[in-house]
Amino acid sequence: MSKTAAVDSTYAWWRLAVCLALTTVGSAGMYVVVVALPAFQSEFAISRAGASIPFTMVMVGFGIGGIVTGRLVDRYGVARPLAGSAIALGLAFVGAARADSFLMFALMHIMIGWCGCAAVFGPLVADVSKWFLRRRGLAVAIGTSGNYLAGALWPRPIQHMIAEQGWRHTYIVMGLLGVAIMLPLVGMLRRRPQSQIAQAGGGGTAGTPAALGLTPTSLTVMLCLAGIGCCVAMAMPQVHLVSLCADRGFGAARGAEMLSLLLGCGIISRLVFGLICDRLGGLRTLLISSSLQCLALVLFLPATGMTAMYLVAALFGLFQGGIVPCYAIITREYFPEREAGSRIGLIIFATILGMAIGGWGAGAIFDATGSYTVAFIHGIGWNLLNLWVVLLLLSRVRVRRPGADHALVAA
Repeated sequence: MSKTAAVDSTYAWWRLAVCLALTTVGSAGMYVVVVALPAFQSEFAISRAGASIPFTMVMVGFGIGGIVTGRLVDRYGVARPLAGSAIALGLAFVGAARADSFLMFALMHIMIGWCGCAAVFGPLVADVSKWFLRRRGLAVAIGTSGNYLAGALWPRPIQHMIAEQGWRHTYIVMGLLGVAIMLPLVGMLRRRPQSQIAQAGGGGTAGTPAALGLTPTSLTVMLCLAGIGCCVAMAMPQVHLVSLCADRGFGAARGAEMLSLLLGCGIISRLVFGLICDRLGGLRTLLISSSLQCLALVLFLPATGMTAMYLVAALFGLFQGGIVPCYAIITREYFPEREAGSRIGLIIFATILGMAIGGWGAGAIFDATGSYTVAFIHGIGWNLLNLWVVLLLLSRVRVRRPGADHALVAA
């Protein structure tokens, strides 16, 4: 079997399907902890803010692990780093299940985030971006849909398993499943794109940071700030929706259903906004999606009935799903391919930092106020920060060149 393959080929699409499956399985830890939150909060007898800490630890591991694994993938390809991560992920789940203190339980979630979410998100997004030119926006959107597909598929069976067997048994099962499914899939990713991608996919002059009048470092900082803003806002519904439903008397099972609906709609959102990215470019698409997310957060404030909650959860998923993939597209538009893994990893770290701050902050605000109303307003404020940064960057765009890669291919 050849060790290389062409970009935009049948193999590239097949590889994308494998990446999607890996992301779906590897991202499960982010939703196990959310659905299990009421159960382990009761067992460890801790506050809502305290019970939010394991999710925050997942996000810390997600962010740091994305940077480290991204550099390894730039150097060695995806197969070896992801194989090691799959084994470590299984051990982390089992370690969390056997933890006899909340401190150890929380610390295990750093490894769940690092070896699961981080390994299968930023590094695979960077990898997918190297295999496509003509439909890069759509391909990246499909690849990043894996963590939303995980959110659509996992919460209900996890909730059922927790109800029947307890959260500790559930963690062990998820760890074993992760190793059993991920290792064979990783073995299918040993090929690398043929050398012409270095000439056509971002190593040339198209989309240089100078086009925005910013140094590469300054542009990276701005994108990181935007990522923090949008994801502090994004975390409020994603992390606390199950607990919010339980508080309002709807039950945790209803909350898990709403979370699945939200994330299922997020898959649709990512695909639609991926197509929009191919036409408008990353920055303009980010502006549209972020503006709609802010609108959905505002709609959560008057939504108190169950039907209204289901509707707004669906709208939130449809509006916010396209945000994070835009950062990968923007990175590939304005930075060379050889920096894809590390740059995307750093920006994804910022988005995850935002999720961590938002998840914990919403819990702390709930503890202080007794409701989530102020937490939603807090998220809206951060969303406005994101919009300000995006508008500032758009004001610097002189000429949109989303088709520049195609021009280089033709040349």
